[in-house]
Amino acid sequence: MRILTLTPDVEAELLDRRLTVDPQAERVAARIVADVRRRGDRALLAWTQRLDRIRAESVAELRVRPKEFLAARRQVDRGLLRAVRAAARNIRRVAERQLPRPWSLRVVPGVRVGQQVRPLESIGCYIPGGRAALLSTLLMTVVPAQVAGVRRIVVACPQPSPALLAAADLLGVRELFRIGGAQAVAALAYGTESLERVEKIFGPGNRYVTAAKQLVSHDCATDLPAGPTELVVLARRGRPSWIAADMIAQAEHDPDALVFLVTPSRQLARAVRAAVAQQLWSLPETNPAWRSLEERGAILVARTLQSAVEFASRFAPEHLSLPVAERGLLRAVRAAGSVFLGPWSAQPLGDYATGSNHVLPTGGWARVRGGLSAGDFVKTIAVQHVSREGLRRLAPVALELARAENLPAHARAVRIRQESRAGAARRRQP
Repeated sequence: MRILTLTPDVEAELLDRRLTVDPQAERVAARIVADVRRRGDRALLAWTQRLDRIRAESVAELRVRPKEFLAARRQVDRGLLRAVRAAARNIRRVAERQLPRPWSLRVVPGVRVGQQVRPLESIGCYIPGGRAALLSTLLMTVVPAQVAGVRRIVVACPQPSPALLAAADLLGVRELFRIGGAQAVAALAYGTESLERVEKIFGPGNRYVTAAKQLVSHDCATDLPAGPTELVVLARRGRPSWIAADMIAQAEHDPDALVFLVTPSRQLARAVRAAVAQQLWSLPETNPAWRSLEERGAILVARTLQSAVEFASRFAPEHLSLPVAERGLLRAVRAAGSVFLGPWSAQPLGDYATGSNHVLPTGGWARVRGGLSAGDFVKTIAVQHVSREGLRRLAPVALELARAENLPAHARAVRIRQESRAGAARRRQP
């Protein structure tokens, strides 16, 4: 793993490594999405056979049956089921706190503005099925949806493992299809003869899934722009072996992962590099961490701690680790998807069990938004009530602005009520 001096040129190079537009993936995804939208079930079955090697005569055959859920529950270890229950409980507690609440406010006498909260009617949860079917992603998408009150939850996973099926059954999922890739995204977004469309799609995937989500987003809402996972460790001191372990753990997700240690200490930089090399040898060379750390990772030596903090905020990583719990350092951070504060805050705990959602913004999106929350599964409805007294107070404001915008019909809709109010007042006079 390389040790580099953090300079403006090095920073520019690292920022350029982020994958943004993938023309080849967009072309392939566009072809698949258009085909599924046009031919429905037939296209979904054809692409599923071609890309996922799953042969089925109907989409109904791709739907997991109740007896398969039951068999999976019996097959997996009870310890796993206890872990799923514990993780779901923590995710649920956090989601309940995140959920937007109804409110009502008296703005001025006679004018009340409020908010109602309603769940989305239906969502799709995409669970990748490449190197492993990520049951943690199932938890992070299904549980907040349930807390929000979503009525229909559809899960798509091309190769659900017994562990994922058991977890889905434990959560009460009843619609789970063995479909993946851009074809699954298209089916969820537009529907087919056998699969009713959903209102919003959640969950990460490969570059074709990401491209498909971008393509369908004009017609079906999607969650976060998903790219390769990211970690920045920001430290001037700490345990090198623990820092190295976190870096390798995050790099294990994806060979395209971006993993950096940023420090003003060359001593710490050298110690962490040695620890990374030592720990990597315990993993098979097929593990994605090898390629990620060798080709895309780096240890960056900053001139000062402040310049390290500035880089981290400009990079706006998906994960930011602060191995030393310095509150001043945390206050200085302006952008990150999730911060892991203190030496004991191992990132896999956030992936699985703390309750904080692990679906987080990548590619710099942490500059403008946070991670997935229960609020992503609801919509808020503004409610406005104006009385006669409220009309009297607000009419001059509205009329003046309507004149400024040259919208006479806007002014008329207010004035006609003023005249009616005035007429009613005259009729009440003796």
